[in-house]
Amino acid sequence: MGLRHAQFIIIHYHADYLEAENVSDCISCIPKQGCVQSTGPGWGRLELSGQGRPGTDGNGPYGSLSWNSTILKVINSSLVSGYVPIDFKKTVINPLLKRSGLDGMQPCNYRPIAKLPFLSKILEKCVHTQLMDFLEESNIKETFQSGFKAFHSTETALIKVLNDIMLETDRGNPVLLVLLDLTAAFDTGDHEVLLHRLEYNVGISGLALDWFRSYLKDRTVSVRMGGFSSGFTHLQWGVPQGSILGPLLFLIYILPLGDIMRKYGIRFHMYADDCQLYLPLDYRGDCPIITLMHRLTEDKSWLTDNFLCLNESKTEAVLFGLHRDLERSKLDCRDMNAYLRSSAVNLGVTLDNAFTFDAHVGAVVSSSFYHLRRLAKVKSFLTRKDLETVVHAFITSRLDYCNSVLIGVRQSTVTRLQLVQNAAAKFLEGKRKYDHVTPILVDLHWLPVIFRVRFKILLLVFKALNGMAPESLSDLLQPYIPSHSLCSESHHMLLVPATRLKTRGDRAFSVACPKLWNDLPLSVRLCTSVEVFKKVLKTHYYNLAFKSVLTDVLYFAVFNFFIGFPYILCFYLFSLVLCSTLVT
Repeated sequence: MGLRHAQFIIIHYHADYLEAENVSDCISCIPKQGCVQSTGPGWGRLELSGQGRPGTDGNGPYGSLSWNSTILKVINSSLVSGYVPIDFKKTVINPLLKRSGLDGMQPCNYRPIAKLPFLSKILEKCVHTQLMDFLEESNIKETFQSGFKAFHSTETALIKVLNDIMLETDRGNPVLLVLLDLTAAFDTGDHEVLLHRLEYNVGISGLALDWFRSYLKDRTVSVRMGGFSSGFTHLQWGVPQGSILGPLLFLIYILPLGDIMRKYGIRFHMYADDCQLYLPLDYRGDCPIITLMHRLTEDKSWLTDNFLCLNESKTEAVLFGLHRDLERSKLDCRDMNAYLRSSAVNLGVTLDNAFTFDAHVGAVVSSSFYHLRRLAKVKSFLTRKDLETVVHAFITSRLDYCNSVLIGVRQSTVTRLQLVQNAAAKFLEGKRKYDHVTPILVDLHWLPVIFRVRFKILLLVFKALNGMAPESLSDLLQPYIPSHSLCSESHHMLLVPATRLKTRGDRAFSVACPKLWNDLPLSVRLCTSVEVFKKVLKTHYYNLAFKSVLTDVLYFAVFNFFIGFPYILCFYLFSLVLCSTLVT
């Protein structure tokens, strides 16, 4: 669904006068590590301890402030006056190297970590909540934008794109995927253009528009590094970094991009400023490629007019398709040949043109073992609980990141990831290299890698069926409706589309997920809450994964009871006789 213009609709923030409950909800959502000042407040009163970081003015924490008398007054005064205090617009940036080993003398090697006053974040959260509600009610959104949106993630974006590509290649049509990236997109946008978007594309005017104008105007920034701070300088472009409203304002800024892409009938999906274009090609490939080049030319023109820039050095393209289809079609990608790669990194996942994911898995395995070796050096300084936390942070998180795209990969690929999990389990439990790993996984209640993949996929299916997933995924799942009235109508089964190839169509989300879903017991499919579903599903897969082990344990326990019981009874009687003899 494209952008819907909502002119002459006015958001009156002063009409939504805030109460203490509204502020409480906003405060609970704000991460305290992103603020310049100290820790978050307690319930009922804003009590900020002196354990946090100093403020932008170099002083300590706020002290104790009553919500009703201070915070509510500040927030509501800002909303009804259309004015944001100057002190709320002061940003402190702490530059951090993007990764170790980079040249510290090169500014481009740093990632700016921006922090704002805590009170300003409360104000922004209140505005963000009202603005999001209005956008949802007015249906002003880009369906194929997954950045900074509830229920959306890099994984859901990848699933949608790969699903479409796999289905097209299953039909014998090669698909060209082009990955675009914008240079410093959050820092170059023009404030007047953004205000124009808010007024004419979203429908904000009057006092509400004045508030946003005040929010963007007279923002200042200081850099703090190594105990030294620079003076404050004015920011004339871009959305505020480190802010709560910044990401949403950026999405509004680039709203027209979706309409430009739809103009040429080219499929796309965006995650913030990362854009993925993909289009099926005919046997000659000329018309789609020419269309794509026209599309890119118009994109560049639009970006230039809106003070954005396409980073051509990061533009990459991958041509997907079966080898015989590529040979038969004799495709010539013309100007896109310079960008063609056999694989490319897309949202943190390395995609290859054969869908083997060997390069991606290789990177995960290499990184995981590297961190295991590093953790081994500090293991003796950590408690068991802390050690488990860092193992999940450095190892399990890598195994689980976007693992739903691995459905249907070769067993050898899954085995490589399983070796990482086995090593992490032995490391955590202090076992030796050649110890049997299955009992360790049973004790830790860790599902093997292949079952973790299925667990993630089915969790996405459950969320999609219950309105907790992007529309782009929910639309891929259709309920199974038999041609005749059958008992299966009430079994919550999904329709499995017909495909040609196991290595392509069968691995698409819209095909693989219904198969896995329909194989679940009815009691699992009938769950009504996410927490219950996760618990029941894990128990189901835990029993499947370790069925033989659990059977052996039960058999061993029963065997010991019936075989060992006579010996225990004899020993007990002998002890009684011995004790009575000694007493006598």
